[in-house]
Amino acid sequence: MSAPVLLSISRLGVRFGGIVALSDVSFDIRAGQICGLIGPNGAGKTTLFNCLSRLYQPSEGDIVFCGRRLLDLAVHEIAGAGIGRTFQNVALFDTLTVGENIMLGGHCTARSGFLVNAMETAAVREEERDLSQRAARLARLVGLEGRTGARVADLPFGIRKRVELARALMARPRLLLLDEPAAGLNHEELTGLQQQIRRLRDELGVTVLLVEHHMGMVMNLSDTVVALDFGRKIAEGTPAQVQADPEVIAAYLGAPLE
Repeated sequence: MSAPVLLSISRLGVRFGGIVALSDVSFDIRAGQICGLIGPNGAGKTTLFNCLSRLYQPSEGDIVFCGRRLLDLAVHEIAGAGIGRTFQNVALFDTLTVGENIMLGGHCTARSGFLVNAMETAAVREEERDLSQRAARLARLVGLEGRTGARVADLPFGIRKRVELARALMARPRLLLLDEPAAGLNHEELTGLQQQIRRLRDELGVTVLLVEHHMGMVMNLSDTVVALDFGRKIAEGTPAQVQADPEVIAAYLGAPLE
């Protein structure tokens, strides 16, 4: 029996003036899947991510997540709805420690408001302990054990990307959007990243939508792959099916995907 559909994108279209960024894009992602979203530069991958994050308002179409219409939500409600995201360019607070940066990702799960926090009640202190413990568990999960007290500004790029990943997981997302997580990583770091993503899916039950230019990683990691070109979907299926699709091959300058 197949898993239920977690995310359904239906006939999505985005236009910026006379420029068509997405046109009639539809696909589903089932719970527990790792879905790769590929395409040449300018294909519309980041535009689609920004629609899912509610940074962009689609011109047409619909997005349903966990049975709920995503377009009814405001930007600040997305994390609380169960969607986490990392970015191509790592955005962290450099003057804070690894642990503090990770804990910030849990703000949408906090129950106490500003005034209660200002009074530092017993409930607030208990919530802080809970956030700290969760941050420590996630740090271990992504290979940051022993680094939680380090200042983020002093860390190499590959380690900073792990911090951002752990921060995104603090909100307990059901769907994790990874925007080019392999960018800037060396071969050893790339291998570790693939293992981490599988581990997150298997241990936390997180569904993953992955935008990535590293085709070897996408094909090795994904259960299903969606290919975009010039804002439209040109292929969808297993990695082997998409890799052999003539339109996908043509989109990548006529060269077979490796």
